[in-house]
Amino acid sequence: MPELVEIGGRLVGAGQPVFFTAEIGINHNGDIALARRLIDVAAMAGCDAVKFQKRTPEQAVPLEYQNVMRETPWGLISYLDYRRQVEFDLEEYREIDRYCRDKGIQWYVSCWDEESVEFMEQFDTPCYKMASASLTDVPLLQKARSTGRPLILSTGMSTFDEIEQAVERVGQRDLLIAHATSAYPCPSDQLNLRMIHTLQRRFDCPIGYSGHEVGLQTTLAAVTLGAAFVERHITLDRAMWGSDQAASIEPWGLMRLVRDIRVIEKALGDGVKRVYDSELSARQRLRRR
Repeated sequence: MPELVEIGGRLVGAGQPVFFTAEIGINHNGDIALARRLIDVAAMAGCDAVKFQKRTPEQAVPLEYQNVMRETPWGLISYLDYRRQVEFDLEEYREIDRYCRDKGIQWYVSCWDEESVEFMEQFDTPCYKMASASLTDVPLLQKARSTGRPLILSTGMSTFDEIEQAVERVGQRDLLIAHATSAYPCPSDQLNLRMIHTLQRRFDCPIGYSGHEVGLQTTLAAVTLGAAFVERHITLDRAMWGSDQAASIEPWGLMRLVRDIRVIEKALGDGVKRVYDSELSARQRLRRR
């Protein structure tokens, strides 16, 4: 039986309720008021946590891309300046921390560089997430692991050998692994949800699903396949500006998704055959022998 991992007082793993994270990421477009509205949506839908992304732009953006020009809401600016525009500073993260505590919802981040891990250690977040792009970044994995906090590894754009190497480096204690495909939005025929079972057979830690598809059905399918935790991007409006908006879920969709996951959890049961009290009258009435 895979180990359970505690995240913010919640056990995650087999036999536990699905831990649902609403990925805000950079869908706030650098606007703290928009971030608060997205936290409101996640809390109202019954999500367990929200997640942001933390970068030190000068370290996280490769040199060859830093001066590439991009059309943005702030005009035609370099990719490096765009990344600076969507980064929150210390005071804004303090506001996120305060606001999430007020709303009774956990929050954590994906760190994209070692300096970002050091920055986040100012806050008592329950875990760290390593984005799929960071799976082979050994110094970053080691830095995040050195904090002693649980670690979630996302596995998009990775070979199975790369996944195994990353797990070997960080160890399986307090580790969670998310199956993912790094296409935004991801076509259904590339989701490969049976990888959830492949990862479950290989690793003794909770296996979850980080989805970037359009729609809700396939995320529900991931839960029926045994995903112990789920992460989906959220937005107020998929037509908003931003690279992740089109692969995100709007508020009403998020509410339906969390609701349906909770129904599925109950419906899956424990696999032990029993006769329920609700069946007894039909059993007595309809059985001939």
